[in-house]
Amino acid sequence: MSDPAVAAQRQQQRQQGLIAGLVTLPFRFFGVLCGALLLCILIECVGMHFFWPEQGWRHAQGMLHYELDQLSTHFTRSALLQEPGRTAHRLVEQGYDWLFVKSGLLDWIRDASAQASAGSHRPTKDFRYYLGLVSVNVESYLIAAAYTTLVFLVRLLVLCLTLPLFLMAAFVGLVDGLVRRDIRRFGAGRESGFIYHRARASLIPLAVLPWVTYLALPVSVNPLLILLPSAALLGVAVCIAAATFKKYL
Repeated sequence: MSDPAVAAQRQQQRQQGLIAGLVTLPFRFFGVLCGALLLCILIECVGMHFFWPEQGWRHAQGMLHYELDQLSTHFTRSALLQEPGRTAHRLVEQGYDWLFVKSGLLDWIRDASAQASAGSHRPTKDFRYYLGLVSVNVESYLIAAAYTTLVFLVRLLVLCLTLPLFLMAAFVGLVDGLVRRDIRRFGAGRESGFIYHRARASLIPLAVLPWVTYLALPVSVNPLLILLPSAALLGVAVCIAAATFKKYL
């Protein structure tokens, strides 16, 4: 096969891969969010068993209150929402209604507690007694999982509000990288394919890992402590990739 045919075939494969990537992007994003939610719930349940057993599900409840207070205090204005604090409270109220009321979790907790209380007064320990005892032990983890899901929703809203920060960092990095590329070309400077490929490979992790890390944290922290350095690193990676992309793309 001739060189033009090979180049055309590679170009066609590159275009097909780009189209497939764009089509599957929403599904991959949804998969990342589901994985982060499961990881967050797993970390909270492990922490309940080993690190904060005395707090129990109230640890997740305290995290929810802290996240809402922090959002109402620090995110008073946003380019995406007019009142982020009120939007977060409305989102939590709807999530609480779905997770606790409409799902029947509150009714199930009441029934399990009643069965365990009735079984404790019986002289013999039957199957219903042990079933109620297991239900009482499991209900703490279910409540913690529900509150952790609400914390996840609040943090996801915070991440959506910080999207302009990542876009601005990527744009600044792109402009700076293009300027550096032109300066290198006019000065007959040498380019490094090794640096380009490493910078290009780091773009997706730098865009995804901050989200997963912030969503799965078992403690409440200021989101800027994680997102601001991540946005700066993303801008640097975009700058390096843009400065060398023409020769190795």
